[in-house]
Amino acid sequence: MLDPREIYDVDVDVAERLDAEAQRGAGPVMLHALRGFVDAGHAGQVAVDHLLGVGTGERLVTFDADQLVDYRSRRPAMTFDSGWTHYDAPQLVVDLLEDAQGVPYLLLHGVEPDVHWERWAAAVRQVVERFDVPLVVGVHGIPMGVPHTRPVSVTAHATRAELVADHTSFFGTVQVPGSAAALLELRLGESGHDAMGFAVHVPHYLAQSPFPAAGLAGLRHVERATGLDLGLSALEPAAAEAMREVERQVDGSTEVSAVVQALEEQYDAFTRSVGRTSLLAQATDLPTAEEIGAELERFLAEQTGAGDEGDAPL
Repeated sequence: MLDPREIYDVDVDVAERLDAEAQRGAGPVMLHALRGFVDAGHAGQVAVDHLLGVGTGERLVTFDADQLVDYRSRRPAMTFDSGWTHYDAPQLVVDLLEDAQGVPYLLLHGVEPDVHWERWAAAVRQVVERFDVPLVVGVHGIPMGVPHTRPVSVTAHATRAELVADHTSFFGTVQVPGSAAALLELRLGESGHDAMGFAVHVPHYLAQSPFPAAGLAGLRHVERATGLDLGLSALEPAAAEAMREVERQVDGSTEVSAVVQALEEQYDAFTRSVGRTSLLAQATDLPTAEEIGAELERFLAEQTGAGDEGDAPL
């Protein structure tokens, strides 16, 4: 593997301020959401846009996109106005932000690397170790056969079972296409660092449309995992407005209403079968995690096309 230190630069001034802050306590947690992999409902991007919008960040790390991006597989946009006037250069960066209480944290965002995944993961690990990051947390959306009228649930995963002990595991062993973010979590765990992530369950018929409720749900789980105050009240109006628009479109289409009603019936049947009124609710005398996982796998297998992010949005 080529030297990971050659694919990123660290802003010295910002690093010095962060070092001074770290001397007064633990290092900052790192959040991440990358563009390019599955992100149903734009959950990860909604989260990033919110975090960048509620505070002023400082650029701490800049990765060299020229070494990581395959421009011909996803060509950057350029603006022509009697000549070339703008180039939308791809970025992959780490920003230093503060939460609503002034607590610093890091946000890794931008395009997913096309190449040099191992080298990039090693570079991020160097940043984690350089700034004593105690926990790395990712957020993205996955399409599921669930209705928008039920609570937004997540699949939580981590490098240690203790990090997700409060989350029910609904899946057994599965094999899925890899991502740079997933590889990062795996490699951080192998090197002894704590990392976790939340895959937000987004109704498959909304997979290609921005669904702020998904980003909001993901960030609520991030708050509980990290103790950060991410100012989520600022995102709630957008989530409520988007939900009203979805309801309006559903009410205006008999066909879509029938699909949603069928998903509601299937969702409610499943939650009753495992003794819960919600995938988020806690209850006593629940089946074992293995029994729940087997039941959900059977349930999802009955959903035709539920996992296809290519399904058309409303």
